[in-house]
Amino acid sequence: MTSLHTTPVRRRRLGVAAAAAGLFATLLMAGPAAATPDPGDATASRTELSANQEAEATAAIASGEVPGVDEIVHSSNITHLANVPKDALQGLNTDLAFQGKYAFAGNYDGFRIFDISNPKAPRTVAQVLCPGSQNDISVSGNLLFLSTDSSRSDNSCTSTTQPATEKSSWEGMKVFDISDKRNPKYVAAVETSCGSHTHTLVPERNNVYVYVSSYSPSETFPDCQPPHDGISVIKVPRKAPEEARIVNFPVLFPDGGNPGGPTNPGVSKTTGCHDITVLPSKDLAAGACMGDGLLFSIKDPENPKIIDRVQDNVNFAFWHSATFNQRADKVVFTDELGGGGAATCNEEIGPKRGADGIYDIVGKGDHRKLVFRSYFKIDRPQADTEVCVAHNGSIIPVKGRDLMVQAWYQGGVSVWDFTDSSHPKEIGFFERGPVTTDQVTTAGPWSAYYYNGYIYSNDIAKGFDVLKIDDRRTDPAKRVRTDELNVQTQPDYFDR
Repeated sequence: MTSLHTTPVRRRRLGVAAAAAGLFATLLMAGPAAATPDPGDATASRTELSANQEAEATAAIASGEVPGVDEIVHSSNITHLANVPKDALQGLNTDLAFQGKYAFAGNYDGFRIFDISNPKAPRTVAQVLCPGSQNDISVSGNLLFLSTDSSRSDNSCTSTTQPATEKSSWEGMKVFDISDKRNPKYVAAVETSCGSHTHTLVPERNNVYVYVSSYSPSETFPDCQPPHDGISVIKVPRKAPEEARIVNFPVLFPDGGNPGGPTNPGVSKTTGCHDITVLPSKDLAAGACMGDGLLFSIKDPENPKIIDRVQDNVNFAFWHSATFNQRADKVVFTDELGGGGAATCNEEIGPKRGADGIYDIVGKGDHRKLVFRSYFKIDRPQADTEVCVAHNGSIIPVKGRDLMVQAWYQGGVSVWDFTDSSHPKEIGFFERGPVTTDQVTTAGPWSAYYYNGYIYSNDIAKGFDVLKIDDRRTDPAKRVRTDELNVQTQPDYFDR
């Protein structure tokens, strides 16, 4: 049941709604049920607040500056259609992928498949137990890809945690056959240097190339030795995925990348990439690589070639992800200040840190350059108990405009316009109030993506949300359809 009324939160008239749908699902074991696996990673730590900070959070709620605990607020052009709470998989919810009438939702303990043919009432099709953070997820044809970036005892879905200092430990990519959505089958695994924090698909007719992003090597890790200055490239034959193998490890930072502190205080040292987004129709990729932002050519997918590289040693702490606009003349990079574990949407941090950086791509061919234009950050203040920072989002396909929907952890979901690179603005939002007022807790949307007329969000703590936006600026996107969406493999919506 959904209720709708207005409330003076943040001195605006906002719609407040709450909706829930409980679904029954059968837990599928993706491997032999010989052991109960440990969680893919420890749950997010909770940081206790001082009495003064707790009082400030409580006062902010009482004054209407921020919503109440778990209260839902949204702009008038957003409707909250559905929420599906966590079920068998109780780990942290992570990324999303889409194919036809299905949404695939990662979780630190495995992944879940939803039937979204009726967006108002998503149905669980399968839940697969396969622990290994973060379980970054993508799909292509009959194959599903899952990243493991926590050290495991082996590559099975019944593995247990094991120190990375042990040579026998395993991290990397897993591949599933999803021709039967109700019964995914684990068919291949490829171990990669430093594991797989995220991955990006470059699909071709007969093969799928996988760019594996990972970082933070150590001389104490046998399979993750410094320098770790590139990415693993895996080639997966569609008809024989069990033959998947690494075909290259291109060096992206021959000079070692950003040195970080103390040379650049507050900036992450570059020891690999966090995430890469490709635009296959333009043979382009953008890399968010800790202390560096990259633009590179993928004309030869096995051998990506760097075109340009930028740094922001004033306001960017950790280059997290990247998004092209449709014309491929802009890139939005995100800064995950605090690593997704800190409250950064407040006056103390300000509007330029933990934000998006908008860059124009100027020039032609291999002479193209990334030119900074502006920052974008949600201006809705969050309580000091709320982890909030720029995170995963996607383009909303409208010709002539650059529109994006984006997750901000407990800052919620933001819809914003960067058609004017120098003057971006928010045009819609959805968020929940703090989970608690006495400690900092990681929660809120990990990913928020636009797919075939709706916005889908995977909330770390609260589950799978479906939103609808009705706005003259975004309405043309409702007519655009795609059969498959991995946001880090951006489609060309209009040249098909």
